[in-house]
Order: sequence, then structure tokens, then C-alpha cells
Amino acid sequence: MQEAVPMQIIAHIHSDFPSKFGIPRQSGLIHALKAQIVFEPPYRNPDAFRGLEGYSHIWLIWQFSQAMRGTWSPTVRPPRLGGNTRMGVFATRSPFRPNHIGLSCVQLEKVDLHNAQGPVLHVAGADLMDGTPIYDIKPYLPYTDAYPDAKSGFALQQKSGILEVSFPPKLLNQIPPAHREALLAVLAQDPRPAYQHQPDRIYGMPYADFEVRFTVDGNRLTVCGLTHRR
Repeated sequence: MQEAVPMQIIAHIHSDFPSKFGIPRQSGLIHALKAQIVFEPPYRNPDAFRGLEGYSHIWLIWQFSQAMRGTWSPTVRPPRLGGNTRMGVFATRSPFRPNHIGLSCVQLEKVDLHNAQGPVLHVAGADLMDGTPIYDIKPYLPYTDAYPDAKSGFALQQKSGILEVSFPPKLLNQIPPAHREALLAVLAQDPRPAYQHQPDRIYGMPYADFEVRFTVDGNRLTVCGLTHRR
């Protein structure tokens, strides 16, 4: 029996997150987040996408490319449990897994077969960092993939983390209109590590072409600075 199965990277995603800080903790939380999936040359055959436009959502199977390690641990410390409680790696969605594979369900908004880069998929609600390698794409089937009454394990203990966002107009107006809704939603989800609660600390979050600086006091997040990254 073959022990290792080679996997080919078929595409990369282009999103507004150059680092993992600020990325939604799950896919589908922020529909306003847009991203594009660009395929590698061997996988740009339009026939491979025939019929895909008939689906509203797709599964992305991807690589935790920034969490690659030579070893793995049977337990991890989920940040949403304070970073001090250990859980079995297979009971979490931690990136530190034996095979560093991620799974996300995103909304498919457009299949562009006439792009200069070959077929491009336009998706919404992705929780992937810019440049993340993608191994495969499969259609989401609601009649078999959705279980509304499924148990959520210890994830039920997680807080929603919705914050009131104060974003001074003179700073917000510097953000292109197409990116504002998504940025406000990302900030409202509380991008800080779950175990950090220092009201006097200034956090910096790269988003699109900007570095957004903010503080959090109680349930209020206040943006206090904005600079262009390039």
C-alpha cells in the first residue's frame, strides 16, 4: 500500500490578507470579502470548469503554507479557548496538522473563462491568506453537505466577538469604497488573538494596500491610524 500520495498545487488565491492576522476564523463569516482563484498553467483548460457555474458554493481544499512543520503534535491549544487548554488536533481546525490541509466553503460569484490569466474563479467569504496554494475544488451540495442539527463540540463555548467599530471618517474615506464593507466587518469580528485583552495596546493589521492600527476597549474597537503599505 502506497504511503505517500503526491498532490499537485492547481491554483493560488488572491485575497486582501497579506498575513494571517485579521483573517476570519472560519469561511463564510464575511460575505463582503472578495477573492480570486487563479489556476496554474496545466489546469487552465476551460473544459475542466464546464458546469461549475451552476453551483452557488464550492469547497476549497488548500495548504496551510505558512504553518508547514517537519513534525506534528497530537494536541494543540485553540486560541478561542484562551490558548491554555489543549485539545486533540483532530477535534480542531488548527493549521498545525499532520498534512497541513485546510478546507473552506466559499460562495462562487463568477466563473471567468476569458481572463488573460486563464480561467479565474471569483469567490466571496474566503478565509485564506493571499497566495495560499489550492489543491482541489469541489462543488458544495446542500442536500448532503449541510447538517443544521449537527453538534459543535467545544466550539459552542466560543464567543461571537462582534465589536462596535469606531472608524474616523477622515481615515475611512481613504479606503476604496469597494473594500470598506469588508474591512468594517473584519474589524467587528475582533481580529485580535482571543487571549489578548489589553485596552491600551495598539494593534496593526495589514489589509489590502493598508496598515490599519486600532485599539480595543471592552466591546468597542477604535481605528487610530491608517497608512499605505505600498
